[in-house]
Amino acid sequence: MEKDTPAPGGDHHGPPVRRFWSVRRIPAAVLAAVLLGGAGLLLYDVAAVRAERSAMAWRRSLADDLATRPLDDTWVITGAAVAVALGAWLLVLALTPGLRAILPMRREHTDLRAGLDREAAALALRDRAMEVSGVRSVRVRMGRAKVGVRAVSHFRELDEVRADLETVLTGGIDELGLAHPPALTVRVARPPRKG
Repeated sequence: MEKDTPAPGGDHHGPPVRRFWSVRRIPAAVLAAVLLGGAGLLLYDVAAVRAERSAMAWRRSLADDLATRPLDDTWVITGAAVAVALGAWLLVLALTPGLRAILPMRREHTDLRAGLDREAAALALRDRAMEVSGVRSVRVRMGRAKVGVRAVSHFRELDEVRADLETVLTGGIDELGLAHPPALTVRVARPPRKG
């Protein structure tokens, strides 16, 4: 049996709440190191040519290859595809918040932000669901927009257990204090029969 219930706690007012942004230190450090190394090498070579020394062999061969290879060459297309893929990846990293595992909480004060880990929220709801009479086991999947609860009941009517679970879990979701409370889906079944 399955039933969707509307998200609780929709009447809370306050400042708008957005997701947390990831710092993304590793991609930024790798990109900065690659750009610094490339720029330093190119600057050294340009300074050497200005000082009337010969250019580095890699730059001469690269300039000759770029001047002589046609645009439909496999290596040119592969290099362009790699550059486009890296650029698209960097744009996605720059434009998306990341940190999908942290759910933003309601803001009671404008200068204070809080977040709740999705696994911790799922564990709290699971503990609340296990307190319902007749529930043998519970599995909770916590998403940003939806909470999926699968319960196994070994006695009591399934409709009664589901109604109690919906009541308890709706209150539990509201008590989590999430800025965007997820919708609740509850499924209750009997345990599989042995033999």
